[in-house]
Order: sequence, then C-alpha cells, then structure tokens
Amino acid sequence: MSSGASASALQRLVEQLELEAGVKRIKVSQAAAELQQYCMQNACKDALNPFREPRSCALL
Repeated sequence: MSSGASASALQRLVEQLELEAGVKRIKVSQAAAELQQYCMQNACKDALNPFREPRSCALL
C-alpha cells in the first residue's frame, strides 16, 4: 500500500472515530425501558401481534 493510500485510509478512520465519539450514549437499562414502553404503546398497531383482536378482511 502506498503512503498516499495509507494516509487517506487513516484519515477516513479518524473521521469515523470522531463521528462515533460524538454519538450521544445512554445506559442500556434506560434504552431497554424506553424500548419496552414503545412496544407496549404500539402493540395494538402491530400487524404481527398474535394477541390483538382479529379484524375481518375486506377485499375491494
């Protein structure tokens, strides 16, 4: 690998690491609680939820 290609690869790596360093992080417990709350709030809209009340299918 030439030094120019190596330098550009390292520059891309630095840019990626800077991007990842700027990501806001939260605790796993908080993320899990938010995900569980979201799922419970949207369970009635979930087409794959086997426990929701069945609807009749109308074909046009």
